[in-house]
Amino acid sequence: MDAPFYPPIEPHEQGMLDVGDGQRICWEVSGNPDGKPVVVLHGGPGSGTNSMQRRHFDPEAYRIVLFDQRGAGRSTPHVSTLTAEQLATNTTWHLVADMEKLREHLGIDRWSLFGGSWGATLALAYGQTHPDRVTDMVLRGVFALRGSELDWIYRGGAANLFPDAWADFVALVPEDERHDLLGAYHRMVFGEDPELSARAAAAWSRWEGATVSLRPTAVSVYNEPEFAVSFARIALHYFVNDGWLEPDQLIRDAGKLEGIPAVIVQGRYDVVTPPITAWDLYNAWPGIQLTLVHAAGHAVSDPGISEHLREATDLLRDHR
Repeated sequence: MDAPFYPPIEPHEQGMLDVGDGQRICWEVSGNPDGKPVVVLHGGPGSGTNSMQRRHFDPEAYRIVLFDQRGAGRSTPHVSTLTAEQLATNTTWHLVADMEKLREHLGIDRWSLFGGSWGATLALAYGQTHPDRVTDMVLRGVFALRGSELDWIYRGGAANLFPDAWADFVALVPEDERHDLLGAYHRMVFGEDPELSARAAAAWSRWEGATVSLRPTAVSVYNEPEFAVSFARIALHYFVNDGWLEPDQLIRDAGKLEGIPAVIVQGRYDVVTPPITAWDLYNAWPGIQLTLVHAAGHAVSDPGISEHLREATDLLRDHR
């Protein structure tokens, strides 16, 4: 393989889709208009799409669909303008329904799902709800939003590897609230003090930025204030509500995906979404492929991750 990414391309179709509840999601299509449809599910939740996500796919073979999930990116209204109460219509199942509306709007019968981290969560939720609409999946850094996963990253597990960054993360929280960091951060980020809200969003984003890559300077977006606000507000809204999922639901119901080909690309040293979740999914979903990438963490930019993602999309490009 000459390079891990295909050359840059621009969308040839884009728009805003009214999905109800006063929400309009921003979408785009690039690549071959007659190619195999694939939808990219961005992470976060709340991270939004970016132009690099088009480059995981052969543009001659794929019809590449990107969209910003509710409240994120260029979709409206943006989460920065909403209160916690106004986010009541932003849940995992609203996003699954939005995907169905977008699929129908674009005239797509079945599509491939490509998602990393939270994007993998959403891919599993959609696939288990609409397996007949899925040709195959490519998942990276699998996150199933289980209590054990939230415990690891937000309740002290990962602190054993990043004690300095963890100290910064908890420093903003009063000592008598540190038993519930998710609740404390939710209160601060959605509170009425705009200065504290901005500081809390920045601290939330810096914590993931510190743990996301084996190369600490590799991912700088987490330090951008606008990104931090969207990332923190939507993520906290989802995590304090356990993603509106039953315990272990996405692993428990993996059997609903039987017969759907899938490739998992997982960093061996992924601190944000440790490999145990990918391993549990692999064992619950017969016939799928799991690639553990050594010397890689969570970030797409870590060595080997993007190369294996391109191999996966090339492997599946002729599967319909």
